[in-house]
Amino acid sequence: MSIVFKTGYEPLTESTAQQLAKNLGFFEDHSLLYCKEIGDGNLNLVFHIQDEENKSIIIKQALPYAKVVGESWPLTLYRATIEGNYLKNATTIVPNFVPKIYYTDEERAITIMEDLSNLKIARNGLIELNHFPLLSVHIGEYLAKTLFYTSDFGLNQQEKKKLQQKFSNPELCKITEDLVFTDPFFNSDTNSFEAELRSDAEEIWNNHTLKLEVAKLKYNFLTQGEALLHGDLHTGSIFVNHTETKVIDPEFAFFGPMGFDIGQFFANLLFQALTRSLEDREVIFTHLHQTWETFEVHFSELWQRSSTEPFTKTEGYLEHVLQGIFEDTIGFAGCELIRRTIGLAHVADLDGIGAYENKIRSKKLALSLGQKLILNQKNLPNIIKLEALCKHLIEEI
Repeated sequence: MSIVFKTGYEPLTESTAQQLAKNLGFFEDHSLLYCKEIGDGNLNLVFHIQDEENKSIIIKQALPYAKVVGESWPLTLYRATIEGNYLKNATTIVPNFVPKIYYTDEERAITIMEDLSNLKIARNGLIELNHFPLLSVHIGEYLAKTLFYTSDFGLNQQEKKKLQQKFSNPELCKITEDLVFTDPFFNSDTNSFEAELRSDAEEIWNNHTLKLEVAKLKYNFLTQGEALLHGDLHTGSIFVNHTETKVIDPEFAFFGPMGFDIGQFFANLLFQALTRSLEDREVIFTHLHQTWETFEVHFSELWQRSSTEPFTKTEGYLEHVLQGIFEDTIGFAGCELIRRTIGLAHVADLDGIGAYENKIRSKKLALSLGQKLILNQKNLPNIIKLEALCKHLIEEI
C-alpha cells in the first residue's frame, strides 16, 4: 500500500529536523548543530538535536504507519496530537513527572520537548541492575494523581465528558484490543514465539476458563471509561535516575479502566522479577509493593480532600473502588505478561537473556504467571497476597 501524505506532512530527516529547529527559533541560524535519529520504537521518528553549548531538544514525529511492520500497516497521525494533549494535561497535574512540551504541530505530527538524555530508560537500567530508589514512589504518585483528577471522582462529570471527546483514540485502542486482549489467546498470525513455547501457547488457546476471564477484561477495556489513561505505561516509557522520574510516549492515551495503567507497570516489573537472582529479585518486589501502597495513599488522600462526587463521603465506597481497581490491575498485568511473551511485541527483559535455556525457562514462567494472575484476580485481596503468589510460583519452577 502506498502512503498518501497529508498536505504539509513530510517525514523528517536529520538535516530537515535541524532546519526545523532553527526555523522555530530554538537555535540561532549560525549555530552548529549535532543531530542524531535515536528512535528505536515501533511507531515514530525521534531526533536528538544539540548545539556546541550543549543546549538540546527532542523532536518527535509520528509516522503514518507502524514502523515495526512497514507501510502495510497504516496508522493515524492524530496520535501525535493525542500525545501532546496528554502531556499538556499531565503538566497541570504532575509537572515533575512528564517532560516539558515546547511546541506541537498537528498537521506535521510533530512534538518538540525537553531532552531527557540525563536520565536512563527504566527498562534498560533495570536490566543492568541499576537501583532507582524513587521509581515506584514516583510512579505510584503519578498514577494516583493522573487517574484521580481525570475520573468522575476528581473532575466535574460534564468537564470529564468534554475531555473524553478530546481523547477519542480508536486506531491505537484497536492495536491494544487486538495485540493485548485477543491475538495472544488465539492461534493468530501476529503471534511470535519460539518453537519450545508452542505447547504452552496451545494450552492458553485451549483454556476456556482463562479465555472467559480475558473476555471480561477486554470488555472492561472497551467499555469502562473511568479515567484518562497513559495507555502504554511500560518501563520503556519511563525515564529515570536516582532522583527524577519522567513518563513519556502517551500516544495510546484514552479513557479506560484505571487498573490498566497500573497493571501494565506491574507486569513490566514482574518481567524483571522472573529474570533475577533471589537477592536482586527483592528489589523488584519492593517496587511492586511501593507502587501500590503509594498509589493507594495518594488516591485516598485526594478522595478525602478533592472529590467532586457527593457519594465519596459514603462509608465503604473508597474501599470498594480501590478493591475494584486492584482486581483489574492483577488481571490486566496477567494479559500483559502473556502478550509480551507470545504476542507480536516482546520485551528486552526476556528476549535479551543470553543463555537460550534460561530465556525459554523465563518465558514459560511468564506465561504461567500471567495465567495465574488472570484466574486469581478476585482471590488476591491485597498487594501482600499478590507478592506471595508471584514469589511462590517463581521459586517453585
